[in-house]
Amino acid sequence: MTAKTPDSTRRSERSRRAILDAALELVGESGYQRLTIEAIAARAGVGKQTIYRWWPSKAAVLFEACLPEGTDAESVELPDTGDLEADLKTVLRATVDELNNPRLDAPTRALTAESQNDLQLARALTEKVLEPQLQAYVRRFRTAQQAGQIDARTDPRIAVELLVGPLFHRWQTRTFPLTHEYADTVVDLALRGLAPR
Repeated sequence: MTAKTPDSTRRSERSRRAILDAALELVGESGYQRLTIEAIAARAGVGKQTIYRWWPSKAAVLFEACLPEGTDAESVELPDTGDLEADLKTVLRATVDELNNPRLDAPTRALTAESQNDLQLARALTEKVLEPQLQAYVRRFRTAQQAGQIDARTDPRIAVELLVGPLFHRWQTRTFPLTHEYADTVVDLALRGLAPR
């Protein structure tokens, strides 16, 4: 009986997942300022050099940890049932749920703050997360314009900001609860302003 050769791909994937999970757990426990590559390595049971081989910084590790598995920029689409109001409420409610997710709250806040000083991280957040999502809204608004559901003169990009801006502002400032009811109200008010003239 011959010994089985270890599958390095599987081992690497297991280590990668352990590192990402460790980063999420640690930033939730002690905050971003106290997060270190050493702590991530110890929690994940890997050497520091393993982390540095795959990521240049703790911000890069945390960024990948927050990315949804198995998604890419081209796969982001909003629902299109023909009912713009219902579709937007569905998406904004899901956004509220994501922003309120305790596991992702601390990492997302840390990345948002860090991106103000780290240009490379800011670009990655824009290219891989923000812009694909905004463009999905833009495409949905263009479809709604073609269907006569919103004013043809509306700039779809600005219309998107009317929806997502209030949610992120409320999440960031923590002054009021971020709820489904609030998301629905934002949609109602925005669509009132975007209605065909």
